Amino acid sequence: MFLIDSHTHLYLEQFNPDRKQVVESAIKQGVEYMLLPNIDKDSTDTMLALYREFPDNCLPMMGLHPTSVNDDYQEELIRVENFLSSYSFVAVGEIGIDLYWDKSFKEQQEDAFRQQLKLAKKFTLPVSIHTRESFDEIYRIVKEEHTKELTGVFHCFTGTVEQAKKIMELGFFMGIGGIVTFKNSGLDRIVKSIPLNFLLLETDSPFLSPEPYRGKRNQSAYLTFIAQKLAEIKQKPFETIAENTSNNALKLFHLNRKQRNG
Repeated sequence: MFLIDSHTHLYLEQFNPDRKQVVESAIKQGVEYMLLPNIDKDSTDTMLALYREFPDNCLPMMGLHPTSVNDDYQEELIRVENFLSSYSFVAVGEIGIDLYWDKSFKEQQEDAFRQQLKLAKKFTLPVSIHTRESFDEIYRIVKEEHTKELTGVFHCFTGTVEQAKKIMELGFFMGIGGIVTFKNSGLDRIVKSIPLNFLLLETDSPFLSPEPYRGKRNQSAYLTFIAQKLAEIKQKPFETIAENTSNNALKLFHLNRKQRNG
């Protein structure tokens, strides 16, 4: 079995007590790649430290998370570009717009998102997009910036059928996480209508644990519960879900089935 967790924050402090065991547990469950989206300048060192410890499995992204966009965001973006120029990353992420917590930096978030889409095109990297309460703004900017070089995933997709169609028209993927296992989320009905070749699996660890671990710390080993739920929704074998979603991630992030070294 071969699985890819396309979005996990295993470098965060919630994993300080047992980070190595958490990664090794995921690998034993068949999760060969765990992709690490950056948050801001305060997360980069610990993220890269995890990458250095598990260079064949934990692969980093570089970007500025929308909830970290504030008055100094231009300095942060210079730092992001410097890292992209100097190191190898699998994507520009986590980037996007978040209007759930705070709308006071909406204009700056939109500008930071647009600038990072341009960086993705410059460095020929896919993007991992955060879209909380902001689909319309995200879609407008992606459509304006869209070229054949711009690819990516709408991380933690919980949208409508109409939004899914718009994402597919752009040629982007949707990341499906633990919410799909929640009894009353309704996401299962939406996902049923989305072709498998547009879906990736993700945990967003340590957040959004799937059933039966809802409310507890999430981890990449729990990706199997998400894959199993998707198998039930699509009425396909678990192995088919694993193979298709993994191949999608390999394609998007320019990875291969051989474990790589940097």
